[in-house]
Parts: sequence; structure tokens; C-alpha cells
Amino acid sequence: MARRNVVVMPGDGIGQVVLPEALRVLEVAGFEANWIPADIGWEFWIHEGNPLPQRTIDLISEHKVALFGAITSKPKDAAAKELLPELRDRGLVYYSPIVGLRQRFDLDVSIRPCITFPGNPLNFIRRAADGGVDEPGVKSVIFRQNTEGLYGGVEWTDPPDQVWRALDTHPRFASFRDVPREDLAVSTRIFTRGKCRRICEEAFAYAARHGYSSVTICEKPNVIRETSGMMLDEGRKVQTRYPDIQLWDTNIDAQMMWLTKNPEDYGVIVAGNMFGDIISDGFAGLVGGLGFAASANIGAEVGVFEPTHGSAPKYADLDPSIVNPIAMVLSAVMMLDWIGETDLAGRVRDAVAAVVADGSVRCYDMLKLRGGPDAIAQGAATTSQMTDAIIAKL
Repeated sequence: MARRNVVVMPGDGIGQVVLPEALRVLEVAGFEANWIPADIGWEFWIHEGNPLPQRTIDLISEHKVALFGAITSKPKDAAAKELLPELRDRGLVYYSPIVGLRQRFDLDVSIRPCITFPGNPLNFIRRAADGGVDEPGVKSVIFRQNTEGLYGGVEWTDPPDQVWRALDTHPRFASFRDVPREDLAVSTRIFTRGKCRRICEEAFAYAARHGYSSVTICEKPNVIRETSGMMLDEGRKVQTRYPDIQLWDTNIDAQMMWLTKNPEDYGVIVAGNMFGDIISDGFAGLVGGLGFAASANIGAEVGVFEPTHGSAPKYADLDPSIVNPIAMVLSAVMMLDWIGETDLAGRVRDAVAAVVADGSVRCYDMLKLRGGPDAIAQGAATTSQMTDAIIAKL
């Protein structure tokens, strides 16, 4: 096996805990890599005014694949107050570095698997028709358009003259015309046909490779007619090349209701940036929550792989750590799949499944305990103990 160069960005909070644990698993599994450390996160915002330094962008440009831990993000004004005094009043504005990576490298396809591990006590259960308990097997994979929509960053408070005049050309802007300009905030939701087509193509290709019978477009075309309508239109075009795969379409609000009614019916799901973020967290809650939520950010050349749980600062300084490393490990598994190490990916995924099914080692979230230093005394495994259990199964 050729040794790979992989950029590793622990980032903030528990990212600095779970990423090294995932590297331990990869190394024992036999993945030979040079781990290239890179700077990202809140520390670099405070001290440099930039949470995503150019040196990190250069490393990812060179090596093409990266593992990312977690990031801290705060509102604009709170972020500005934490800058070093000499960096304040320079017009620096905090912008999420993971969003910046997605846009800088055009990582337009986000993949978030939400798949049940048998034996996980956090799996969704519902009341069965006979009065008993039913545990449906969820096997959903969300394809989220990652660079456009409401997260595209094209927004203003007190919009400049040319923006206000452009908005004023739309007849439905009349109800906002008398609002003082400084009291008007505008965030755009921009979709492009090419990106809608690409996310649908990736979703249908994945469904075909993995034996899914349906792809669902989850948007809101009855209200957000132009953007959601474009996504649905491109989905219909792509579906003509996959006659054995059905195209379903659901509204985001109804889909959230159906999450707990019949989640097992949904296979591959496609959505824009905001709705994809919402629906993937919703489905993740059915299969164990954020401790099991892995994701991939894929572009034409670059892939960045991360758990979706955030930096969880209230847990970051616990010693020993109690956070669940499985989401980070599964994100590393997605990296292995992407670079073609599918056999290794399968071995690690099977080891995680075996630990969950065995049930003798469970982190605090799997025991439904309140997170804190007392969790260990109540039987919760530490972060490193969960990693050790996965390694033992390997």
C-alpha cells in the first residue's frame, strides 16, 4: 500500500481529541500515511484575524485530501471582540473556515450517511401497530449541495444603493420599500443549474452503486419556486438516465414530520445547503445523534472529511475525555472510500459495528447520561477506551 499524504486539521475543542483517536484506528487498520498538520480555527482568528490561513489552503491544494476535527463559530460582533487588541478596528470579519474551504475548493457535494448500527441504544424506536415497540432500520444518505443557497454568503445589512434598486424592481419588494435601509437585512438563496445537476447526478450514481431504489429531492418548490424548482427540474432530467431508480420529491417541512413516521422508506436524499443541513441532522438523530454523524465534502479534486458535531467546548477540557469518537472514525472511513481504500474502509466500519452490537463499551451519549466528569463513574467509556475497543475488533 502506497503511503499517502493526508492533511490533518484538529481545529477547536473536541476536534483536538477525536481526530488523533481516528488516526490511531487508521494506523492499526494498516493505512500508511504521512499526517500533515495544518492550522485552522478560533486560535488563528484571535491571533491572526484569519481562522483559515493561506498556509493551510496551500497544504490542501498540494495534497488534495484532509481530515478535519471541529470548529468554533460565533456571531460577527462576538467574534470581533475576541480579536487581539491590535487586530481590532481593521474591518476584519469572522467567516466560518469550513464554509471557506467548501467555497475555496468548490467542495460542492456534501455526503452525510445516516445508517442504523444494530444494537445502538440510541436508535429510533416507535410504537408498533400491536402496541409493542418497533425499531425501523434507517439507511438514508443525504446529498447536500454545499456551496450555494443561503450559505453562499451573499448578504447585506443596510444594502447598498445598487442592491436596493435591484430588489426594488421586483413587485413583491413593495412591502419592504418603506423600511429604513439600515433596518433591512438581505440574505440571498442562489442556486445554479450546473450545481443542481451535479448534486443530483452524484446522488443517482451513488444510489445505483449501492442498490437504492429511490432518490428523494427534499426542497420547497411550492413556495420557493425558482430555486427549489430548479433543483427538482434537474433531478427529473437526471432520473431519465436511471429508469430503475424512482424520483420522489418532498417538502422539507413535511419531510421533518415523516422522519419519525416512516424513516426506513427514504434512501438517498438530495437538498440544497440549508435544507440539507436540517434534514441530515434530523436523520442523524434517528441513528444515534451527533456522536455517529460523519460527513464528506467532495469537489472535483479535493476531499475534506469531518464529523458534524462541532467543537463542544464544554467537553473539550475534561480529562479524561468522554466524547464519542465514532463520528470522527466514520468520517475517516469515508475518506478511505473516497481514495479507493474500500477494503480498509469496510474493515473499520465493521469494527465499529461490532463494538456497537457488543454493547460492553459505550460512551456517555450511548448510555443516555448527562455529559460531565461524573459520567465515567456511571459506567461511561472514555474516548480512548472506545477507540481501544474498535482497535480490538480490528
